[in-house]
Amino acid sequence: MKAKHLIITAFSGFHTSKDSSPETIKNRKPYAAGRFYTDKPNELKTQLRLMFSKSVQKKNEPTPLAIVVPHAGYVFSGEVAASAYNQIDPGCMFERVFVIGSSHTISFSGASVYCSGNFETPLGTVEVDIELAKQLVAENNMLKNYPEAHLNEHSLEVQLPFLQYHLHTDYKIVPIIIGSSTVDTAKKLAVVFKPYLNEKNLFVFSSDFSHYPDYTNASEADQATAEAIKTNDPAKLLAALESNQKKNISGLVTSLCGWSSVLTLLYMTEKMPDLTIDLIQYKNSGDSLYGDKEWVVGYCAISFYHEEKKKHPDELSISDEDKKYLLNLAHETVKEYILKGITPEIDPTGLSDTLNTPHGAFITLYTNHSLLGCVGRFDANMPLWKVVQLMSVSATTQNHRFKTIQPDELNQLKIEISVLTPLKRIHSVEEFIIDKHGIYMKKGNFTGTFLPKVATKTGWTREELLGHCARDKAGIGWKGWKTAELYTYEALVFGD
Repeated sequence: MKAKHLIITAFSGFHTSKDSSPETIKNRKPYAAGRFYTDKPNELKTQLRLMFSKSVQKKNEPTPLAIVVPHAGYVFSGEVAASAYNQIDPGCMFERVFVIGSSHTISFSGASVYCSGNFETPLGTVEVDIELAKQLVAENNMLKNYPEAHLNEHSLEVQLPFLQYHLHTDYKIVPIIIGSSTVDTAKKLAVVFKPYLNEKNLFVFSSDFSHYPDYTNASEADQATAEAIKTNDPAKLLAALESNQKKNISGLVTSLCGWSSVLTLLYMTEKMPDLTIDLIQYKNSGDSLYGDKEWVVGYCAISFYHEEKKKHPDELSISDEDKKYLLNLAHETVKEYILKGITPEIDPTGLSDTLNTPHGAFITLYTNHSLLGCVGRFDANMPLWKVVQLMSVSATTQNHRFKTIQPDELNQLKIEISVLTPLKRIHSVEEFIIDKHGIYMKKGNFTGTFLPKVATKTGWTREELLGHCARDKAGIGWKGWKTAELYTYEALVFGD
């Protein structure tokens, strides 16, 4: 059997139809099982066990933020794929695994996020984070709910048995197929995904390397491509692909079939400090018992990781320039919403990493020293600039404790922004340091919080602050905090 028989390279015309209804398709059934890998569960487990036993594992390196993994038939690329996954601590707890590949079957604008159900493999069901998938589609024009792009696509599915076999913790996947192979698409998708590129999530980018030159030419072309990826420079990757093409290598169809996916990754990582990119393993189909050396497909396992940050995770640092931007954004958002009923559209392409990093935040509105609104969120699941914008609207019109701001009050409006560190569960009130920490408590469906500044303004003791928060904010009675879940956080506060 030749490697070419297990690689789909045909593309159809440009898709322009409307997004499909999420109700039309439920769980995504296996397509590649029985084609790219066995559809027999016990046989698949045995095959995976063997591939991992032969794979490479680097020592003393952090779990990667992202990996580049091949997607051919397991008999050709399985060992290299296992080497990529073997860099991940099996006990590592990920909130999500983003699995991203370039379409082999359909061409369409932007990318498709699967929102219709979960993915099934012979090893069982892999849960999709449908809530986030739908949120991504709703908030980004580059993304659509187009399930047809996933149905006959192998590049994502073949990754899932490796995750099912190797990871010993619960996780959800976000399956994404890129349908438009352009530099502009890669740049825009990178902006969408970068806020999620952190230790909470794993990114899996699915791509094979050279297609169909002979063994020697494939090795040389693949080395040039891999070295370009290791520079973490998108321009150098594009130059390497162009250089390989200009050499007119016999049989070479592409140097990187998922180049749009890998380019998206490099646009996500190009400005990340202290990032290490490691080529874990290289082979091609000529190294397999089922391939030949006259025409081959190349496979690389590549890991993207950085050393542990020296900065304490609870510390916050925001430049004066970013503070000014956020304050201007909050003012402009309030003004546009009050006067026109719209939220200004923001292009985040040129924003700093800090502004594009997920953070919780509170927005407080004043006029003539009178409080007009205070609304916030702790969930760090969207970029800071977007949280500030959303909370500005909420503080303006959706805070039922205060009256709606009127147009003639805009000139006197003062805004204060509190950027929050993640919540930290505490088990003793002694861990709650007054004047430094904010407090958040939860009992059943009842919640309440006081920002750190409340203690300073009121002069309350720790017990008084807890009592007021429990009674006045959470509605669980003065002593309700004693049986509630307690969390602390810190806030970086700035304003007009």
